[in-house]
Amino acid sequence: MDAEGFGELLQQAEQLAAETEAVSELPHVERNLQEIQQAGERLRSRTLTRTSQDAADVKASILLGSRGLDIFHISQRLESLSAATTFEPLEPVKDTDIQGFLKNERDNALLSAIEESRRRTFLLAEEYHRESMLVQWEQVKQRVLHTLLGAGEDALDFSQDVEPSFVSDVAAPGRSALNSVEVAYGRQIYVFNEKIVNGHIQPNLGDLCASVADGLDDKNVSDLWLMVKQMTDVLLVPARDALKSRTSVEMQMAFVRQALGFLENRYKSFTMGTVFGNLHQAQLGGVPGTYQLVRSFLNIKLPGPLPGMQDGDMEGQPVWAVIYYCLRCGDLNAAMQVVNRAQHQLGDFKSWFQEYMNSPDKRLSPTSENKLRLHYRRALRNSADPYKRAVYCLVGKCDVNDNHGEVADKTDDYLWLKLNQVCFDDDGSSSPQDRLTLPQLQKQLLEDYGESHFSASQHPFLYFQVLFLTAQFEAAVAFLFRVERLRSHAVHVALVLYELRLLLKSSGQSAQLLSQEPGDPAMVRRLNFIRLLMLYTRKFESTDPREALQYFYFLRNERDSQGENMFMRCVSELVIESREFDMLLGKLEKDGSRKPGIIDKFAGDTRTIISKVALEAENKGLCEEAVRLYELAKNPDKVLELMNRLLSPVIAQVGAPQSNKERLKNTAVAIAERYRSQGTAAEKSVNSTFYLLLDLMTFFDEYHAGHVDRAYDVMERLKLLPLSQDAVEERVAAFRNFSDEVRHNLSEVLLATMNILFSQHKRLKGAPAGTPGRSPRSVEDRGMQLRSQARALITFAGMIPYNMAGDTNARLVQMELLMN
Repeated sequence: MDAEGFGELLQQAEQLAAETEAVSELPHVERNLQEIQQAGERLRSRTLTRTSQDAADVKASILLGSRGLDIFHISQRLESLSAATTFEPLEPVKDTDIQGFLKNERDNALLSAIEESRRRTFLLAEEYHRESMLVQWEQVKQRVLHTLLGAGEDALDFSQDVEPSFVSDVAAPGRSALNSVEVAYGRQIYVFNEKIVNGHIQPNLGDLCASVADGLDDKNVSDLWLMVKQMTDVLLVPARDALKSRTSVEMQMAFVRQALGFLENRYKSFTMGTVFGNLHQAQLGGVPGTYQLVRSFLNIKLPGPLPGMQDGDMEGQPVWAVIYYCLRCGDLNAAMQVVNRAQHQLGDFKSWFQEYMNSPDKRLSPTSENKLRLHYRRALRNSADPYKRAVYCLVGKCDVNDNHGEVADKTDDYLWLKLNQVCFDDDGSSSPQDRLTLPQLQKQLLEDYGESHFSASQHPFLYFQVLFLTAQFEAAVAFLFRVERLRSHAVHVALVLYELRLLLKSSGQSAQLLSQEPGDPAMVRRLNFIRLLMLYTRKFESTDPREALQYFYFLRNERDSQGENMFMRCVSELVIESREFDMLLGKLEKDGSRKPGIIDKFAGDTRTIISKVALEAENKGLCEEAVRLYELAKNPDKVLELMNRLLSPVIAQVGAPQSNKERLKNTAVAIAERYRSQGTAAEKSVNSTFYLLLDLMTFFDEYHAGHVDRAYDVMERLKLLPLSQDAVEERVAAFRNFSDEVRHNLSEVLLATMNILFSQHKRLKGAPAGTPGRSPRSVEDRGMQLRSQARALITFAGMIPYNMAGDTNARLVQMELLMN
């Protein structure tokens, strides 16, 4: 623009300003550009608050109006509805208005029933939700606890330096998490289970486990299993209630007899070892027997005369010492032989000892017992002969508070002495100082003395022996289990007790490893056997599932708090954790037959277990694994239902090697071929959905490969979409029968089909005019047919009662317009 143009523009602006100043009605405002912008923003903010609601109403009207809904009339109807009058209290009526009174009563009754039903429904829903949460939390807690102890953390920090371990630090070769001792025990468990599942006579599990100790070259372990075999060699009383059996007087007396027998045999072996190791000093001779053995032993133990010994000697040794050690070796006949030879020096003791020896329960009659105790209190309590006092206390079961430390200087001797003083048929006439019951002895050892007194951390086998020989099996096993290097021994001792019905189990799986339940006698403890076994197998179940399954078989008669069989539950968790589906549950061959797995050996109804594992896998989202398991369990409905769920998200994807789609496609095709060859069919709707999804996958594979004509032929045969205006109504009606897995892919199917039509139309228009077999008339007819099919697709998309994804409708309309 030249200078004249600018001058003319300036002149017009000045004229306009002059005219504006001449108008007195308008105020004169002087503002710069920034002030004008701020004023505009303020005006806009004022109008925005008033028009936002109107704008929202307009948008709602446009949205709902496109679906044939009148937003204005709907708003009026909603405003006319009032929920307040429905549930508010009814107005009182006059006494004479019978009709109104009856109507009121009827309405009140209905409202009360509705309100009560509503209240109950909410309470029931809350209760179900709470129970479900508690069950889930309980399972999570169990897994956390098992993981913590399964990782090898001891509950107590026991020192491992004092006593050398018999377990080699070198791990077993290969991928196994089992050490050599655990492998040896596992082999015996396998032998035991094999006999049971094959219907043979049940072997003695204690003998099998004890054979493991022979190859360990560890005297402590050998003694442990000798003790277990001795203590469990009792006459088992068939009783459903293990607590009643264990607390019966007969059973407790049997335990005490077996414990005394074990201690006496071991001491006799110790005595023989001492004598034969010092033959020169022992001066062994005479008629072989316990008496000569004890005399020779005393030549070593008491080489010289001791002050305070009473009632003379027997071949150079104190007579009471000889009697005591004959009793200590468990030979009452040898002791009686000594008593007979020294009877003139022993007073009334011969008659008392003879009565004691001939008594079946090693107990004097009340008269004799009172006489002996009176004699002891008057003449012997302060005697200088420790052996004489000890023998009198044994025979008369008196002065139980005296530990006789001069003669019982070892734990074994102390245990033997106290077990001899235990009485069962006390009539209440004995004074507290002359009465010792088995529960009192158990309390003294477990609670009063405890682990610190016996230095359990340095001598775990000793403390285990103290508890086990006093029939505190559960406490002994729980203690030994806390020592990691001895854990395998504890578990197998528990298994032996469990098989003999001698183990007191916790009533709930959530209980601690060792617990005391309400209603039980004072010193009765219970062992959480299920937790013990699961904690033990947690270490190796992922690397050695075969061995873990052998141990889980012991839980076949146990149930958890929800009543579920523990064997099935553990197998389910084992399969899910190890993923060894084929090895444990079996494998499906190509012909549809099932190759048996390890589980077939343990369970007759394998289908139930496999279905349980499949359900667990499905709940954890492992759908592909669940498909395999349901197929093993011969459940085609669940197989196809899960396959439909897996195929639906991937059928429209572009296929690629090693992709999810390719893997799922191969699985689905194999299932389809197998089911067709075997004539297997699932529920009709699930079956039809599965084969329709397979066909749609074929359609998309052809489409993505660029074979539009073949893809068109597939869609035409499927009759899923209308390819003419006449078929729209029919396809809309048929659409209601499709499952959600098919509906979710409808947008992609419509767009792919419209793309195919568009590609065919574009190819038709781009063909040269002189193409053979294509007259202008036929080209025009084909073009009209394609456009008609495109319009049918758009009509179908608008009529189906389904909200498709995003901009599907817009893209369909755009392509249809491009075709026109």
